[in-house]
Amino acid sequence: MTEERPKLQVDLNPAVFRKYYYLKEELQIFCQEQGLSKSGSKAELNDRIEHFLLTGEALAKPKKVKKIARTDRLTPESLIEENIVFSEVHRAFFKQELGKSFTFKVSFQNWLKANSGKTYREAIAIYPEIAAKKSLKIDAQFEYNTYIRDFFAENRGSSLQDAITCWKYKKALPGRNNYQTEDLCALDFE
Repeated sequence: MTEERPKLQVDLNPAVFRKYYYLKEELQIFCQEQGLSKSGSKAELNDRIEHFLLTGEALAKPKKVKKIARTDRLTPESLIEENIVFSEVHRAFFKQELGKSFTFKVSFQNWLKANSGKTYREAIAIYPEIAAKKSLKIDAQFEYNTYIRDFFAENRGSSLQDAITCWKYKKALPGRNNYQTEDLCALDFE
C-alpha cells in the first residue's frame, strides 16, 4: 500500500517532516513536549517545528507591532494608517459612506492593510469591486477543506465518505495534499 508516515520526533529529518501531513493537535503536542510555543496557525507551527528540527533551537518570536485603535474622526481625505486596527470608528465611517449593508470582508481588510498611506476616498471607491468578488480561495492551513472542495469538483455525485476516504489516503502520503484523480485508488482498498 503506502509507506507509513513517520512519527513526529526530535530526530526526524526536516525535509521528511515537510513531506507529510500532521494534524494541528499533533504539532501542538510536539511543540509542548519540546518547550516550544504551541500557539499560532498550523503554518506557524510547521515553520516553528521545521526550524527546531534543523537547528535544535526555538524560533525567535517576531516582534509584535503595537497597534493602536484610531479614535479621531475619519474623513474621505484621511490617510489609511499603517498597522490599521479595524475599530468601531472605521465601521461607522464605512457604514456612513457605503450604506448600512457594509461589512468588513477579509478581502477588504487585506486591501486596507496593503494600502496604508492612500486615502479613505480610494478605499470607498474600491470597496464595491472587492465586495462583488466571490472568493474561492481557501487559506493554506485548511488543506482538508481545499481537498474536499476539489474532490467534489471532479467527482460530482460521490459521497462525503468517499471524499474522506481519499483524503485519509492522501494525507498519509509524502508530498503535497492536493486532490488528484489517482487518489480514487483509495476507494479500491475498502
